[in-house]
Amino acid sequence: MRKFPMNRRSVLASMAAAGLAAGFYPRAALSQDGKVLRVRAYSDIQNLDPAFRKAAPDDDVMRNILPGLATMAAGDSWQWQKDAATRLEQVDATHIEFTLMDGLVWSDGHGPVTADDVKFSLERMIDPALDSPYKGDWAALDHVEVSDDRSGVIILREAFPPLWNVGLVFGSGRILSRAAVTAAGGRFDTRPPAQCGRYAIREWLPKQRLVLAKNPDWPGTPGVFDEVHVIPIDDEKTAEIALEAGDIDYTWVAVSSIPRYRATPPRGGKVAVKPSLAYVWLGMNQEHAPFDKLEVRRAVQQAVDVPSVLEAAYFGAAVPSTGLIAPGLLGHRDKLIYGYDPDRARDLLKQAGLGGGFDCTIDVLNKAERVSAAQAVQASLAAVGINVEIRPHDSGTFWSIGDQSSGDTWKTIQLLIQRFSMQPDPAFATDWFVPEQIGIWNWERWNSPEYGELNAKAKLETDNAKRAAMYVRMQDLMEESGSYLFLTHEAVGVGYRDTVEPALMPAGNPIFYGFRPVA
Repeated sequence: MRKFPMNRRSVLASMAAAGLAAGFYPRAALSQDGKVLRVRAYSDIQNLDPAFRKAAPDDDVMRNILPGLATMAAGDSWQWQKDAATRLEQVDATHIEFTLMDGLVWSDGHGPVTADDVKFSLERMIDPALDSPYKGDWAALDHVEVSDDRSGVIILREAFPPLWNVGLVFGSGRILSRAAVTAAGGRFDTRPPAQCGRYAIREWLPKQRLVLAKNPDWPGTPGVFDEVHVIPIDDEKTAEIALEAGDIDYTWVAVSSIPRYRATPPRGGKVAVKPSLAYVWLGMNQEHAPFDKLEVRRAVQQAVDVPSVLEAAYFGAAVPSTGLIAPGLLGHRDKLIYGYDPDRARDLLKQAGLGGGFDCTIDVLNKAERVSAAQAVQASLAAVGINVEIRPHDSGTFWSIGDQSSGDTWKTIQLLIQRFSMQPDPAFATDWFVPEQIGIWNWERWNSPEYGELNAKAKLETDNAKRAAMYVRMQDLMEESGSYLFLTHEAVGVGYRDTVEPALMPAGNPIFYGFRPVA
């Protein structure tokens, strides 16, 4: 994900089955006139419950409709800032005191936002009965103590370094109305039972647009645009055409388009390039023969020419990665253990009794870059006798294929190319591959107790050198398992109209309420 990791499965089918229609959100007290910002999201909203969000577009919307004590600021360096709190202070290693701003009110008659709502929201993230995939973001939380209606103390069991880079400032730190969520049955998906933010959802036409309208009841600094229209466009190339035509004001552009836009920016538009924290890899389901054999997985690792894959997919705009954690973050790994060596790959296949080769499949999101990457992997593996069938999926299907709760499709996965979004702490990269994530986000079904133990310990380690060494070891374990071939961190190309000044985090994450029109 987060997932972003980044990050993530479709619930549109279940919504349709439930008969949920567009336009069910409250319209009262929302601005419907004035300037409109049109932004592209790479997928439609899938789940706006902070405990079960699916992908970065969910986070991008939640940031505008649900309050948090803190949030990440726009700019070129990772800095948090207060959001719905007027005071937020870590007074010692295990106590964080907060005070909410006055005047925060939930929609639909659910009353003021209170410190008890903060208690409910944060403790809910670690509730074993809820079993949120994001519970690790608050792994050290003991409880929240309410002092009065607007003040309280977050009490940790022990020091927890990821909190200020992940738990407090992204989706896991969003505040919900205890009364509204309880009345809704304890959880929700695309229909928040109460909202309180700079914007509120006025309309949703699935797979067409989501309309955010400015909330005049927000007591803090408001958003600038009266409405934000979030338009889901899966394919970056299609989004680029929309940007060039003036149909949207903001989009991420394809990494492969960055060189072209650097040379010739779109007419009436601009392009900014940001360092990416995301990670892309080739994964192998080690429960599916013949990938249940280490020799076969290792053969794939050493048969794939990663620079050729990246050239085919990104035209030189992305460089090879050495692990999950991007350069500049604590725990970044300097080099791979196993390099490209097709002769060694052939020897490994012979050791596995597959010297004559075999047939297999590779699942990918049906986007130009992923399909091109899969074709390059296909060519590399063909050179050692492995014949690969490419199976592209649309976004609604792809994000469910490894989800054990969605059916038995996970049993058919052999190879897959995957990309997760990231947040600026290594814990958010490594959380998804622990044994508990098998069948959720761990689609390779890799089961390493050592990795899981290190992941838990690294979140609590306050010595940065020791913490970094743990994350390096965890990435070593992933590569040694043979189930992972790290490909790239990509790059982030942001395209926008020259009539708009975007508000972006260092990795290009959009803050819609911070966008401004250029006179």
